[in-house]
Amino acid sequence: MVAQNGKDLLVKIDMTGGGSFETAAGLRATRISFNAESVDVTSLESQGGWRELLSGAGVKSAAISGSGVFKDAATDERARQIFFDGEKPDFQVIIPGFGTVEGPFQITSIEYAGSYNGEATYELALSSAGALTFAALI
Repeated sequence: MVAQNGKDLLVKIDMTGGGSFETAAGLRATRISFNAESVDVTSLESQGGWRELLSGAGVKSAAISGSGVFKDAATDERARQIFFDGEKPDFQVIIPGFGTVEGPFQITSIEYAGSYNGEATYELALSSAGALTFAALI
C-alpha cells in the first residue's frame, strides 16, 4: 500500500437502516483499530517452553474514533439518535488503498467541546457490535 491522503479515510453512517450510507460530516481525524484476543494453551509439553496460542479462538473487535466540527445537521442528528436510542446500525469505514469494512457498531461516546474564540467540535467513539465484513479494493 502506498501513501494515502488521511482525509480519504471515511466513516459512513446508515441513515435509514436500509443501507443508505452517508459520510459523517465534519470529521477531521479518524481512526479504526482491529483487535483479537489470544487464548493461551501453553503447557508443560510446549516445545522449548514457548507460548502456544489456540488458533481461531478469542474475541475479535473493532473500534472507531473520530473528531471534527459540525457541518451537516442530518448526520449530526443521526449520530445523536443512535447514541440516545442505543441503536447498533451498520457503519462503513472506507480505508484508502485497502478496502471497506462494514457492520454494526454502537456509539459508545459522544463528546462536545468549544472554546470562547473557536468552533464547536465533537468526538465520537464506536465499538463493533457484531460480525464485520471486509471488501478489498479491486
